[in-house]
Amino acid sequence: MQHKLLPFRETHAFSDFFLDYIEQKDSLKPFYHRFPLVENFKAQIEEKKKSFPRQNREVLVQTLQKQYKALTVSETVRTNIDSLIDEKTFTVTTGHQLNIFTGPLYFIYKIVTVVNACKELKKTHPGYNFVPVYWMASEDHDYEEIKSFRLYEKKYTWTTEEKGAVGRFSTKSFDALLNEIPGDTSLFKEAYLKNKTLADAVRHYVNSLFGKEGVVVIDADDRELKKIFTPVIREDVFESSLASKVESTTRKLQSLGYHTQVHARDINFFYLDHQLRGRIEKKEKDFAVVDSKLHFSKAELETLAETEPERFSPNVILRPLYQEIILPNLAYVGGPSEVVYWLQLKELFGHFHIPFPMLMPRNFALVIDPPTQRKLDKTGLDVSDFFETKNFIFNHWTIKNTHHDLSLGTEIHAMLQLFERIKQRAAAIDPTLAPHTGAKAKKTLDSLNVIEKKLLKAEKRNHTDKLRQIEAVKDALFPGGSLQERTDNFLNFYQQDPAFIDHLLTSFDAFDFRMNVLTYA
Repeated sequence: MQHKLLPFRETHAFSDFFLDYIEQKDSLKPFYHRFPLVENFKAQIEEKKKSFPRQNREVLVQTLQKQYKALTVSETVRTNIDSLIDEKTFTVTTGHQLNIFTGPLYFIYKIVTVVNACKELKKTHPGYNFVPVYWMASEDHDYEEIKSFRLYEKKYTWTTEEKGAVGRFSTKSFDALLNEIPGDTSLFKEAYLKNKTLADAVRHYVNSLFGKEGVVVIDADDRELKKIFTPVIREDVFESSLASKVESTTRKLQSLGYHTQVHARDINFFYLDHQLRGRIEKKEKDFAVVDSKLHFSKAELETLAETEPERFSPNVILRPLYQEIILPNLAYVGGPSEVVYWLQLKELFGHFHIPFPMLMPRNFALVIDPPTQRKLDKTGLDVSDFFETKNFIFNHWTIKNTHHDLSLGTEIHAMLQLFERIKQRAAAIDPTLAPHTGAKAKKTLDSLNVIEKKLLKAEKRNHTDKLRQIEAVKDALFPGGSLQERTDNFLNFYQQDPAFIDHLLTSFDAFDFRMNVLTYA
């Protein structure tokens, strides 16, 4: 594959908040600990090593061994799981929802990023072990966000009546959907039909795709892991003291002009049970679970936190803290929204004396298949041009390829000079005429601008066929006007090229924060 890199700013696809972080703007430095440069990992390793208890490693390894018990795994995965007991082993983690059939392309890109990051860290820090981890968002209850995926311009949707944590959903209803999808889907048939829950199925297919790279999948919806998190459960639910830590940071970011992503609540836990994940709220006399009839006295909830901590599911604010408490983690790999929302959490981590992980942007990519590349070549445009809006591209191409002079710049300049002379002459006679002359100049300028736009519009009509070709390329590369990686599924490429993931592993550099453009030669 041919490989090209574009600076993020040239893609017009990212917020200033994210770009300012990537560019290490001074104003954002107080909101993170260390920037994700290879040379900064030594200090991060030492800090995590001192703060991560051995008993947490023991629980982690036992839990992973239990979760992988029914799965045939590579020697690399087995070695990685076992190595987590060693104080010289650390993780680089990414997380994502349990989207059916992997969801959008960037799910694959996230995992490729953690794999390559661990490989690079092993080269530069050979005395340590680095394990790539995929954290399943198995406790999420937003079925609407995971139920569909897009393949070959068609949307496929999984239908189920279940509610609650999606990782616990049954896979029984996948049969019909599996029969609808074109091409080879044996990978997913095996995953969905051989496993009882969605979480088990996702672990299965991630292991099939990335097992040889040693990727370890963790399901944090687990009693033993939640026991480690009990002190945080108690403090948040019964003292309601954590929201202020987040809101303090949030206000500081907002004062700098940034739009923040998440907001803390007085209680940042859900109550988790069969078919239910409901927010816990403090009432006058007791605690209630939103959208249910459940009520608990303080004593009842305290007992529950001690005896059944698995009933408490952290929200978006506390999930990162949970992750960093149960994993010997150095860096979190996320998308642009994830990276910036983590910036709201540094004070919260400091409160619990948990090292704040490095925040690494995942790899981003645009993949161009041979038919689209042939069409692109015919347009005479560069792929970077297609990151602009359609209208901008159409105008740019038309102005570049017309045989006519569509600009009235010379005429406008002459007109403004003429009105300036008239204005000076008028002001010499009567100063009150100067504003009147200026207004007439503005009106004439507006008229000329309208004429210039009409000239361009008329010329575009003369190139309708070519502009349609350009539009077809734009639609292929940016489905629905969005980045390809946010809409298309990896099967668009994997079914035609089983080595697709290998190409990504070869092409991506986890520490190069630019847009990858990959073209099949």
